[in-house]
Amino acid sequence: MGIVQLPPPVVPRSRSRPDPRALERDLRRRVNGEVRFDTGTRAVYSTDASNYRQVPIGVVVPRTTEAVAEAVAVCREHDAPLLSRGGGTSLAGQCCNTAVVIDWSKYCHRVLSVDPERRTCVVEPGIVLDDLNRRLAPHGLQYGPRPSTHANCTIGGMIGNNSCGSTAQAYGKVVDNIRRLEVLTYDGLRMWVGPTGEDELLGLAARRDRTGEIYRALRGLRDRYADEIRRRYPGIPRRVSGYNLDSLLPEHGFDVAGLLTGSESTLVTVLRAEVALVPVPGRTLLVALGFADIAAAADHVPAVLAHEPHELEAVDGRLVDFQKARHLNPEALRLLPEGRGYLMVQFAGDTAEECAERARALIDDLPDAVDSTVYADREHEHRLWMIRESGLGATAHVPGRPDTWPGWEDSAVAPDKVGPYLRDLKRLFDEFGYEGPSVYGHFGQGCVHTRIPFDMASAGGVAAMRAFVERAADLVVGYGGSLSGEHGDGQARGELLEKMFGAEIAEAFGRLKAVFDPGDRMNPGKVVAPGPLDGDLRLGAGYRPWRPGTAFAYPHDSGRFDKAALRCVGVGKCRSLEGGVMCPSYRATREEEHSTRGRARLLFEMIRNDSPVADGWRSTEVRDALDLCLACKGCKTDCPVNVDMATYKAEFLHHHYAGRLRPLSHYSMGWLPVLAAAARRVPRLVNTLTWAPLLGRAVKAAGGIAPERRPPLFAREPFVDWWRARGPRGGAAEHGEVVVWPDTFTNSFHPEIGRAAVEVLEAAGFRVKVPDRAVCCGLTWISTGQLGAARRALLRTLDVLRDDLRRGTPVVGLEPSCTAVFRADALEMLPRDPDVRRLADQTRTLAELLAERAPGWEPPAVDADAVVQRHCHQYAVMGFDADRHLMERAGMRADVLDAGCCGLAGNFGFERGHYQVSRDIAELGLLPAVRDADPGALIIADGFSCRTQIEQSGTGRTPVHLAEALAAGLRGTTPHPRRAEPPGVAVRTMVVAVAAGAAGLALSRAMARARR
Repeated sequence: MGIVQLPPPVVPRSRSRPDPRALERDLRRRVNGEVRFDTGTRAVYSTDASNYRQVPIGVVVPRTTEAVAEAVAVCREHDAPLLSRGGGTSLAGQCCNTAVVIDWSKYCHRVLSVDPERRTCVVEPGIVLDDLNRRLAPHGLQYGPRPSTHANCTIGGMIGNNSCGSTAQAYGKVVDNIRRLEVLTYDGLRMWVGPTGEDELLGLAARRDRTGEIYRALRGLRDRYADEIRRRYPGIPRRVSGYNLDSLLPEHGFDVAGLLTGSESTLVTVLRAEVALVPVPGRTLLVALGFADIAAAADHVPAVLAHEPHELEAVDGRLVDFQKARHLNPEALRLLPEGRGYLMVQFAGDTAEECAERARALIDDLPDAVDSTVYADREHEHRLWMIRESGLGATAHVPGRPDTWPGWEDSAVAPDKVGPYLRDLKRLFDEFGYEGPSVYGHFGQGCVHTRIPFDMASAGGVAAMRAFVERAADLVVGYGGSLSGEHGDGQARGELLEKMFGAEIAEAFGRLKAVFDPGDRMNPGKVVAPGPLDGDLRLGAGYRPWRPGTAFAYPHDSGRFDKAALRCVGVGKCRSLEGGVMCPSYRATREEEHSTRGRARLLFEMIRNDSPVADGWRSTEVRDALDLCLACKGCKTDCPVNVDMATYKAEFLHHHYAGRLRPLSHYSMGWLPVLAAAARRVPRLVNTLTWAPLLGRAVKAAGGIAPERRPPLFAREPFVDWWRARGPRGGAAEHGEVVVWPDTFTNSFHPEIGRAAVEVLEAAGFRVKVPDRAVCCGLTWISTGQLGAARRALLRTLDVLRDDLRRGTPVVGLEPSCTAVFRADALEMLPRDPDVRRLADQTRTLAELLAERAPGWEPPAVDADAVVQRHCHQYAVMGFDADRHLMERAGMRADVLDAGCCGLAGNFGFERGHYQVSRDIAELGLLPAVRDADPGALIIADGFSCRTQIEQSGTGRTPVHLAEALAAGLRGTTPHPRRAEPPGVAVRTMVVAVAAGAAGLALSRAMARARR
């Protein structure tokens, strides 16, 4: 067919910007999806998990693959650059660009077909890996490659990055698990590609259209560069750098799908993928091997590989130290064997006996290991893997150490060279003064991960970073390795590819780019004709953030809000769809803006001095993004770097509304303790007023409360009134005194919980006290950002509790959110007050107090099944182990739900405009579990919000507090808490008027006292 004239390599184009208004107009008119060119959205998508930041032109969220094709057509007409994005967790900068970003993840996540016999399925790019594997589970199949971001990475992103993960030991990279791809070129050609036989290739190359042009050029590239490809491509398991030109070689079947895998959206847009599936292993077993150090562990990798493990990972002692310092995975860390470097070896097989035999053979073959431990149950395996999967987050912000960054986080060598390579890499760290980075990774395939304490905010620091990366590239190339073992090239390593592959292959990469994207419109500046590795930095030498004064102290961020806003590393765990608590609003909306990461990005943009988010605390973009934050605090624990968005939201609202009117709900629910104090005088009249059909609607409208919600009913006898009439019982108590905290929710709405707690504590040998003056933790003011009032409430509480605190008397919290204020928020608000420290140290949940102060007490028998909803604040701040253990000791068969947030979350679910999102969140896990519960099972929910959501969602179930279940056990009865009866709806106008007048008078007096 003659000599093929190859196109010249693509050269960098000036980053011309199309008319954004005209582009947005045409996209809105023609694309079936959401088109967003607003400042907030562009800021949210301005960076990924890398060191880079580029504000996009706009974002398209398509509803279908056809909508994507139309969006590409519009961009082509406007000569607009384009970036196709998955989960946005890339570490090399390939997921941010000054381009139109297509975000597949909200709508395009369908499984189009599954063929169990051929072990294949066809999917859309936006489907999350864990979600796909959940859908494949009934077939006994899974998609093999499993990155540590499996809970939130998309298949499209994995294809773009040629992802791997720990299971690549058994299944290979994504390129090894793709059958076919449907792709779209920037100039509009749409086709399915895959392995191509010689006859088929001849036929395709003979065509006189764009398809034929592409295949002729690809064949020409193969023929021209085949020998150099074979010579320069490293023969190692983890070569991800560069384009997969080796997929065009005859020995690899001229696989165009393989060629395009890992091309980072720089060549084509992937529309659909047919992927290969593998059987789910019948049984697995994990062996942890301890060695003197990580290099010694790496030296033993070849011996372990001889036993054909399913997965072979490594972590070093520094990673363990860092996780201990940050209180990450404490139970898992206790399971590790002795040593300072660890290999984690998983075997898979059909039977437990087969796995155990292979584990014994491995241990016998490694007598010089310091120690070894075998874990044969899924729970312990999961905990151990969490140590490895937490690597990025655990090494990013270590207390007392400088922040660390990617940039050389992903190098790879042959597995038998990892030990020597690590020793040389450490010498390079020492030469540049980068003290003690942790190293870990997929040592079974020679892939080494680390984060380095680069100084990214000064000219000297950036220059040193560049010099180090160039030297490290020379080092890994000298070992015959790869710049990237799974994270890709992007901008971080694009300009170093010639060091690894040589000038001829670098030229081939440029020609390949020209075959598919001659105009350099697909993710320009990445891989080919790349921007400099020290350009477009998120910080950089000119970074001068705004450092505002704050109400909270931010002790974990050097007392600076700008550092707190920079805490997010972009790993995207907040985008997971199951497990844990974070992030409920993202799970309901699948909106990046409503993920913890999206909000953190906006706060970071807010503190920059060169950002489109330019109004500081008055920013409407930040306000709108925080509007659907439930302040559940799930991110405080679930986020690998402990972003505490609830605190950031309270801080922002405090400043945003300073000196101006607030939303009505901030007055009605933020001042709930004052309203409740007023309602104590006339609870029946207030309940009548709020439940009357017409006046009730008016009251809700005046208070900014969702019309769909029923206001909670005030109790006829508050808990503190009952206590004053009853008083303490008994003389000297075996376990001493304890203060039961009368939070607003227990005191005014569910006082039976307080009475039950008193009964249990007295039975356990405590003398109970209850404060005799009005007290409040300040929770409702904190959650609505009224931090001045919250501070005053806390100071009044300290006045009341001071003597007890200084005597060491424990304080028992019954409402988890209020307890969490004492344990966490109060310390951040008043960090220098020693009594606040005492309050935090002495506050306990009921279960914690019984476990610590009365360990020998036998709880009453509660012979019942129970479905248990953990309150988010308890999950995030106090933990739930003590409650779980207490329920077990009481004989309760507790199913502790891992269903996420209830969706009500204090004031959130009551606020106008939030009802549907609140219900959608509850329907993700909690409400289906309650409906499916056995009619005789207890529903236990210690949180007022959780109980209210269940009661108001038509489940027909009335949840109880753990204290009520235990008190019923003492009495030998079934817990049936008394609730105030709804008032009758036939209310005379006079009675309502009297109620309104009395309540208003009481409220005005109470608010006047509160202000004083």
